[in-house]
Amino acid sequence: MMDETRQRELAMELVWAALGTVNPARAVARHLRLEGEMLWVGDRTYDLAAVGRLLVVGAGKAGAGMAAAVEAFLGDRIAEGWVNVRYGYEKLRSVPAPIHVHPAGHPVPNEAGLQGTSRILDLVDGLREGDLALVLISGGASALLVQPVPGVSLADLQRLTEALLRSGATIGEVNTVRKHLSQVKGGRLAQRITQRGAQAAVLVLSDVVGNPLDVIGSGPCAPDPTTFANAREVLVLYGLWEEAPPSTREHLERGLRGEVEETPKPGDPLFGRVHHTLVADNRVAALAAVERAQALGLHALLLTTYLEGEAREVGRALAALAKEEIRHDHPLPRPACLVLGGETTVTVRGAGKGGRNQEVALGAALSLDGWRDVMVVTLATDGTDGPTDAAGAIATGRTVARARRLGLDPSDHLARNDAYPLFAALGDLILTGPTGTNVNDLTFVLAF
Repeated sequence: MMDETRQRELAMELVWAALGTVNPARAVARHLRLEGEMLWVGDRTYDLAAVGRLLVVGAGKAGAGMAAAVEAFLGDRIAEGWVNVRYGYEKLRSVPAPIHVHPAGHPVPNEAGLQGTSRILDLVDGLREGDLALVLISGGASALLVQPVPGVSLADLQRLTEALLRSGATIGEVNTVRKHLSQVKGGRLAQRITQRGAQAAVLVLSDVVGNPLDVIGSGPCAPDPTTFANAREVLVLYGLWEEAPPSTREHLERGLRGEVEETPKPGDPLFGRVHHTLVADNRVAALAAVERAQALGLHALLLTTYLEGEAREVGRALAALAKEEIRHDHPLPRPACLVLGGETTVTVRGAGKGGRNQEVALGAALSLDGWRDVMVVTLATDGTDGPTDAAGAIATGRTVARARRLGLDPSDHLARNDAYPLFAALGDLILTGPTGTNVNDLTFVLAF
């Protein structure tokens, strides 16, 4: 039987295999082709000889790598470019280039994001008939691409964002609210690009379960099927309507009365000038992990890329899968690796330090206590789980006993949303550093 040290090494091989295949520069490069003056973006072609100005704009954690790939293909054909990325991610591009990579705040927007977005809007507002904008969107763009509607301050938007992120709302629900308080989300950026006849070619690296274009980065170039009424419903559902800043309530109420124009909807003619290409998603990463697991001698299966739910409860469900493997060699004979992708949520109840993946792992550890030869590995593919420097954590049947020997109470840590200190004390955090990509979360359930 494989010892635990080798089991952990094997788990990390799966992590790096998955991350490597969704490297943003490689992902974008797979969907670009240039022959003479003909540019293919996905399945759409553009004659650069007929294009006036070519701009590159965008936002997201994968922005630096995506920008590097575009620069490698187009070089000095790019007139100007600006991409907002999370602090620290600008360092992932090593040399100066035509596209300016601008660091800003995430997950709560800040002044730097506001300034960067203003620069992006200045660029696109100068576009004319015959011009082309390449738009690079990846996870994190909702916070990094920020321009509140008139009457709503950045401070008010920050307060509401923080409350939504703590509420347990899904990313789709959070972004429904964001889109209706923004001048750039929910198709508004596409509206700005196309208002004088320019086209938009949008490259998307998805961090949302199911890849809905209107939710990824709050859909700055996608038709928005949600409404002001939906945004209000989200705030009411999570008990946030009364505590929301008055300026945000007032704007949504004006929208409900028809005094503010809705976001552009499906069928709007403006989207005839907009083309989206999905360059990578969670499934690509998950399948790479399956392939690597099989090469390492494991029986491997991708169970789903639609894993959602309250993090601690998902952890218990993952533990149940591990137990089924140990007891019944089902659904695969051992050694087995079950791969799941998606994104859980956390309803914050305490003041601890952690993230959704660490909370999933701790929930799994409590259910696996005493079980041998099992491991649950959880990680955020961007390398940052919640407000921490960890990507996720490793849980085994020995996690709880080891923690208790150190005087730590795993149940108490879970109750306080405080998984990070526990896994840090055990040396079981997954620390990848910023990966430069973002395609949801991955989980490996291993039975040896």
